[in-house]
Amino acid sequence: MRTLSFLFFLVLCGATCLYAQKLGSKTQIQGVAVDSVTGKPLRTASVSLLTARDSAYVTATITDGDGRFQIRNVAPGQYRVLVTFVGYRNGSRTVTVTPDSPTVDAGTFLMTEQAKTLGEVVVTQERPPITVKQDTLEFNASSFKTQPNAQVEELLKKLPGVEVSRDGTIRAQGQTVNRVLVDGKPFFGNDPKMATRNLPADIVDRVQLYDQSSDQSQFSGIDDGNRERTINLTIKRDKRKGYFGQNSAGAGTDGRYQGRLNVNRFNNGRQISLTGQANNLNQQGFTLQDGPGGGGQEPVFVGRPGGGGNPFGNQSPTNIIETKAAGINYRDKWGKNAEVATSYFFNQAITTTDQQSRRESILPGQSLLTDQSNFSRNRVNNHRLNLRLDWKLDSETSLRFTPNVSWQNSGFDSRSVSRSTLPDGQLLNEGDTRYGSAGNGLNVYSNLLLMRKFRREGRTLSLNLNTIVNNQLTNALNQSINTFYDSTGGNPRPLRLDQRNRQDNYAPQNALTLSYTEPLSLTRKLELRYAYGTNRNQAERDVADFNETTGQYDRRNLNLSNQFTSSFNTHRLGGTIQTRRLRYTYALGFDLQQAELRAENRSVDTSLNRQYFHILPNALFNYTFSGNRSLRLQYRTRLNAPSVTQLQPIVDNTNPLNIRLGNPALQPEFYNTITLTYNGSSGLGTKSLFLFAAVNQSDNRIATATTVNAAGAQTTQPVNIGGYWAANGFLSVGRTIQSVKLNINLNTNGSFSRALSLINNQTNESQNITIGQGVRLESNFNGKVDYGLSGNVSYQTATYSLLPRQNTAFWSQYVTADLNWQLPFKFILRSDLTYTATSGRSAGFNQRYTLWNASLARQFFKGKQGEMRLQVFDLLNQNRSLVRNTADTYVEDVQSRVLRQYFLVSFVYNLRKFGV
Repeated sequence: MRTLSFLFFLVLCGATCLYAQKLGSKTQIQGVAVDSVTGKPLRTASVSLLTARDSAYVTATITDGDGRFQIRNVAPGQYRVLVTFVGYRNGSRTVTVTPDSPTVDAGTFLMTEQAKTLGEVVVTQERPPITVKQDTLEFNASSFKTQPNAQVEELLKKLPGVEVSRDGTIRAQGQTVNRVLVDGKPFFGNDPKMATRNLPADIVDRVQLYDQSSDQSQFSGIDDGNRERTINLTIKRDKRKGYFGQNSAGAGTDGRYQGRLNVNRFNNGRQISLTGQANNLNQQGFTLQDGPGGGGQEPVFVGRPGGGGNPFGNQSPTNIIETKAAGINYRDKWGKNAEVATSYFFNQAITTTDQQSRRESILPGQSLLTDQSNFSRNRVNNHRLNLRLDWKLDSETSLRFTPNVSWQNSGFDSRSVSRSTLPDGQLLNEGDTRYGSAGNGLNVYSNLLLMRKFRREGRTLSLNLNTIVNNQLTNALNQSINTFYDSTGGNPRPLRLDQRNRQDNYAPQNALTLSYTEPLSLTRKLELRYAYGTNRNQAERDVADFNETTGQYDRRNLNLSNQFTSSFNTHRLGGTIQTRRLRYTYALGFDLQQAELRAENRSVDTSLNRQYFHILPNALFNYTFSGNRSLRLQYRTRLNAPSVTQLQPIVDNTNPLNIRLGNPALQPEFYNTITLTYNGSSGLGTKSLFLFAAVNQSDNRIATATTVNAAGAQTTQPVNIGGYWAANGFLSVGRTIQSVKLNINLNTNGSFSRALSLINNQTNESQNITIGQGVRLESNFNGKVDYGLSGNVSYQTATYSLLPRQNTAFWSQYVTADLNWQLPFKFILRSDLTYTATSGRSAGFNQRYTLWNASLARQFFKGKQGEMRLQVFDLLNQNRSLVRNTADTYVEDVQSRVLRQYFLVSFVYNLRKFGV
């Protein structure tokens, strides 16, 4: 019944859209444009309809063969009709549309030729909301209005096909955005949230969305398949020089506080940004990174539906986080031949997790129920240093050096209590584990690219050296009491564990790629390439048991200690032929790869050496249709080497009820991937359609083999198993109704996966299917009222061949409503409401709750730069987190303690000073 009610909500939203389209459908504006001297009609002259109050873009059209134009479906109001034609002065006229005037005649526009030759001519015209430029999707920021002083994140939420979750994760056309650039250059390294949560929306001119290829691929012009979902923010010309930023301080109930410093100085090519923040409100203007030793328990993967976001604070739905951070970003040109972009950022995050979960593990003929509570506290100090140097050595040779370094230290403490039973309630085991660790880590990424162009157009030579170093050292204390029971649930047998362990991992990687391109004709180009790669791993684990006689941890456990090294070396030779025409591009190529996997267990003096040979084909097809549409189809193959953790033949008993083993016999994974992307825009950018689909297949995927004994204790080990298929798709349909300033977006997503695993030496086939439908309405009705309404319903099924009665299906429903209202006397009311409902989960884990946040603010100072704000988080005191996870061998429901109701008073100052 609730699902039917939610579907009725979606139908109601659709009816609202249809009603909005009918508003003003009986009113039109017409006119004619002619040459003022000859009276000759001007064909294909551009006609734009703007609001008379602020010249905001409404819609546009062009004149026909007789110079006439008609603009239909115009809502009542005052407008300005602007006619432009190359070589003529602009014509403008104000018209008024009333409900009782079905047709408004704007009259005849007598267009005058430009009689004076100008030294410089600047042509301005209204841009459509959406433009498709080959494989780049471009949004005109001015067509998606945001409230004053809003951040870029609020702008992204309004774009068709773009979703922003409460934690700030951006998904565009169903894919996660990993990089956000500013004017094509990095901003605070590669962290997308540094740009979306620290830059104001009103300085953005255009938002460009595309899959960015590697630096070497961009230079050679041959796609190498290494693409990353990217957003580029282009800054308005009049905002490229000045000072801006948002600064605030606030205090609230229950000891809640927040402080923020953000100052940016842009002077055309030079950019300097300072940022700092401190709060215990789960607000991070950056992406958190886990430190070394950040937990020894099996990780719990959690999430929630995306879309809509949370204007109040972007709270994490599953943890409580206290944050302190500061950083500086610098970008400038050094002379005529060098440009540098660099940043340093420090953050400290203290994350508290309090979770209860119920897991139903799939076993042959029966299931195992595990109830677990877990409390942990993780403190991470993280430093990031980024640099990008572009140096032009001469007119044909350039160098790009991009090193990124981060180092961390962390402290982690947790306690986990679990209880496993059979479905009839028979007790199998109980566990109580305390785990603490301290560690430090170093991560280095370096990319050096040498590029050389020759006199012949299209002939290039490039050399790319990529280096990655990961070094982690962790010292941990693992103490637990685990009790096992016999087949009747009696005769308890306690097992005590008290160990110290030291884990040292060192993993350097190097990849050297040489690329040569040669033009075969005006439209065809050949690339020849060679690559050498080495991936080494060194792992040393030392475990010592507690000695009750000496009171020290001096009894070395030889069964759990190990020294292990592995290396995966590759030689890769290949080529690609690419043909580029006016409307389409296609490329065909393949690589021959010779690989060698070496592994050495120094603890027992054993080693293995395996050789692999693979043919890695690739293909690409791009087509640009007339009318702002493009299609991209790509086929790639890839090889993934097993990690040292998967290869290391030791017992990891961090959780004695779930023991993990390595497998030195693992082979590299081989994947086939096909992706399809379609971008379309029509109606001068007021209509859009975006489609993304992907299929992945592997015959030797690294999956898990699980063994469960009679007492319910599990042992897992990675193994190569075939039969893996996964497909996912995303469809977005958008419509902008300018007459009522309404944006409508319909998003459909679906996914399917089939995977094999081993449970007690029997093959288990799991299948997961997810289907979701969402709708969102956005409107900046009159410049003072900005509202949004969205809904999403999804249906998910999970089936298991070993235990069909354990198959599950459940619904998730998600509704959001947000409002920004500029009241009289400089007051602003903000509100966002989120309703979440689920069904089909374990008893006690279904949910139905409403999270309502609201704030009332009063603006001060010239330009409304100051703001005193009263905020209420979780007004109804219902916030919670209940999440379902499905995997190859289990279904799990997780409930987390989250931030609850508080009040906060804060002062916000928005620095805005441009042109200086």
